Order: sequence, then structure tokens, then C-alpha cells
Amino acid sequence: MSQRIIYLMALLSCLQACAQKQKLGLSPKYQDRIESSLSAAIQHAGKVCLDENGKSRGDYEMISGQWSDYEPAWHTGQLIQGLLEAHLVTGNKTALDYAQNAGDWWISLKFPKGHPLEGYINAVHGAGVGNLINTTTITDGTPGLFDLSEITQDLKYAHVATSAGKWVLDNLYLPEHKLSYNIVDPETGEIWRDKSPHAQHQGRKITIKQVARPNVEGYLWKDMFEFTGEERHKKAFLEVCDGLVESQSENGFWMEFEPNDPKTGKIHARFNTWNAEALIEAYSLTKNQKYLDAALKTGHGLATIQQNNGVIFYQSFTDGSVDDRSPCGSGTAFAGILWLRLLELGHFDFKKNIKKALDFTLKNQFSAEHPDENLAGGYFELRQKAKGNGNMKLIYRDIATAFGLRFLSDVYQYEFQ
Repeated sequence: MSQRIIYLMALLSCLQACAQKQKLGLSPKYQDRIESSLSAAIQHAGKVCLDENGKSRGDYEMISGQWSDYEPAWHTGQLIQGLLEAHLVTGNKTALDYAQNAGDWWISLKFPKGHPLEGYINAVHGAGVGNLINTTTITDGTPGLFDLSEITQDLKYAHVATSAGKWVLDNLYLPEHKLSYNIVDPETGEIWRDKSPHAQHQGRKITIKQVARPNVEGYLWKDMFEFTGEERHKKAFLEVCDGLVESQSENGFWMEFEPNDPKTGKIHARFNTWNAEALIEAYSLTKNQKYLDAALKTGHGLATIQQNNGVIFYQSFTDGSVDDRSPCGSGTAFAGILWLRLLELGHFDFKKNIKKALDFTLKNQFSAEHPDENLAGGYFELRQKAKGNGNMKLIYRDIATAFGLRFLSDVYQYEFQ
């Protein structure tokens, strides 16, 4: 059984042995609020965020009322993970059904035998990157696939995720840099080694850190090791985590890698948290303190960019400023998940941050009776964009609900079960 599922299912017994001071100290009213919130969010995730085929619908443009694809493999994978965690907490069978339908869509992306990319996943990015595979889209969508196999005992989901991870390890991994190439063209099979599709890299000299990344979001190789027992997966995972420790910036983030930007000082709302989450997984495998210390550094860094009302913006900057057009519910909830894991490991500095993130998530959930059915029951996240033709875009992202489901489920287990 995977360590993450053990963590989710056995948290109660662990908490009973903890001192009371380790609790968040939430009043009993939060129990009913979280239960009601999860119920509405499960329905939103399964009926709105996922289409009838189980695919994530992506970004919802509130002015036009239209959905558009955005890294569907990643968004779908995260929704699977959120629905499964909510299922484990609530016992809601519908959440499991939604997750399984989404898992069936996800594994349908596998390139067939005989294809130049056989075994990999046709996980195109969409939006500005277009019809290119962004490897991160795959890796940070895989945890839910392993969870789904664990819960259903149907191993096909973990097998397909493992196949994709092996392709990355065999074809994209650069052990001398502890990084993996990121962009692959699904039509030609070309691996982009000397060019980047990302806007922030245009007009700059291309370096290895602009075409290759840690790509440890979703700690895929760690899950593969636990699933297969193959030591090379563990070895590669820990190598990349060693690279994270070595390349971490003093502020607790990883400024050299997109979607952070060392030139502008931009700090992405989720990227750094993914790295820290992987470091905690490395700590769980090895008990090597350096991994936990680096994750703690990120936890403190996230605390510095959290606002008084609990939100973390999609874009914060090293000078302390933010893009206040981008309140990021997913980044807020994900930081809460990380802070809670650090709290469980005995680091109590983050109680106030967790409570603020929890209050923000609960207070800003769209009502289940919202007149726009595309928003009803979802967790809040907005981005405002101005287009050159004078049109404005106001975007809700389904990823907020994926992380909101995870965060509230974790808090509920920690505090009330």
C-alpha cells in the first residue's frame, strides 16, 4: 500500500497519539461547514469540472460563458486526487465514480505500441504553448492515478502512469543536471533541447534550466518505486530531490526555473509548493533531515507571500508586491496542504497560516445555488486578463476545486476524525 494512502486512511490513529497542542483548535462548527463544503465541491468537480468523458474542462471564461482546455491531463489528474481524498473522508461513492471515469480518460492518452512515443502520454499543454507535450503536465497529474489503483485494486491506472514515467526517465532525464527535458512534440517526437515555447524565455539566451526542469511535481518516480519496487526509480527521484536542495533560492523558492522568473522576481503560486511536497516525500523515504529542512524553508517562504485574508496570489514578487488581479484559490489551498504536513511532522509555526487559508477557502466557495451553474459549488480562483483587441477575460480555473477538495479533506481528517 502506498505511503500516501496509508497516510490518508490511518491519520486518525496517528492523531490520537498526538498531544492536544498539535491540533488546529478549530471550533466544532467547522466540522459541519467542511462536510457541507465538500459535498457541494464533489458535485461541482464531477458534474461541471469534468465532462461526460471524464476530461477536465479547464478554464471557464466568465464573460463569454465558455470553457477552454488548459493542460487537461494535469487538471484531470488533480481532480482525480481531490475527489478520491474527499471520498475517503466522506464515504461519498459518487466521488469515486467521478474519479474512476476521469482515470479512464487519462489512461486513454497513452501512445500505442509502434508509435515513436510508445508508452508516453499525449498530454498536450494547450493555450499559449499549443499542441506540445509539457512533461510537467504529466508528472503533476499522476498521484491520483496511483491512488485510484490503490482504492479500486485496478492496476491499469498505475501501470499507465508508470509507463509514462519510465519514458521520461529513459528519454528526457539528464542525471548530470538532475533535470529532465520538458517539451516534446507529439507529431514528430522531437525533444526540445535548445528552444522554449514559454514567453518569459523569448529573447534570452537559452540555458539548460530553460529547457529542462526538476519535473518532480507529483513525485512520479517515488510512486513508481513504491508500485514496482525498482530501485532505479527511487534513485532518480532522490537525485532530483538532491538537486532541489542544491538549487533552492534563499527565499525558499526555486527562482531559476519557470514558471518562476529570476528576471522579474515573479514567484508562482504552486510550483514551489510542488517541489516542497516532493521533498517531504523524499524525507518519508529516507528520514534525511536535509529534505525536510528544504521543505520547511519553502513553508516559511509561502507564509511571507500569504495575505492577511489568507489568499496567495497567482503572481507574487520578490520585492513584496503582487498581481492583485490573480487571487489563487489553488495556490492558497496547496500551501495549506504543505503547512499541514509540516505541522504533522512537529513544526507548529504554520497554524495561523493554515487557519487563514482554511477560512479563505470556505468563505469564498461559490454557493451551490449560484445562478451560473458553471461556478456553483466550486472553490474560488480568478484571473483577469486584458487582450489587445480590447476584450477583457475573467477566468475561473477548475484547479481551485481540485486543491480545495484535497485541503479540506486533509484538515477534516486532522481535526475531526
